[in-house]
Amino acid sequence: MGTLQNYRNLEIDWSMTPWDAVTLYLEWGNNSWRADHQPVRSKSDFSNYFVVYTWDKNPRAILVRRNSEEARELAELELPEELGRNFLESVGNLKGVYPPSTEVRTWLETQLRPQN
Repeated sequence: MGTLQNYRNLEIDWSMTPWDAVTLYLEWGNNSWRADHQPVRSKSDFSNYFVVYTWDKNPRAILVRRNSEEARELAELELPEELGRNFLESVGNLKGVYPPSTEVRTWLETQLRPQN
């Protein structure tokens, strides 16, 4: 799995949620009721998006590339302690896979920027 810096030029779909990805890619082109995303028309359609995985002790942000055949994890980062605590609190300390909060997205965007 690569580091996040390897993907700094990748187009990220920040509005893609885990449940939207299932609707679009696993149910082959169904649109969400909000129609935020174009329907999937072929296997070459894909999205790059982040999820926050809270099944482990420390929440992780995972960069996913999904098409109708697979979801590939490209990179993952453990959230900093305070950010992770805030995120867990925001989801009621429930285990699961969630879209990044605004706070997590802001942190991820700084992690994607080239380091000088």
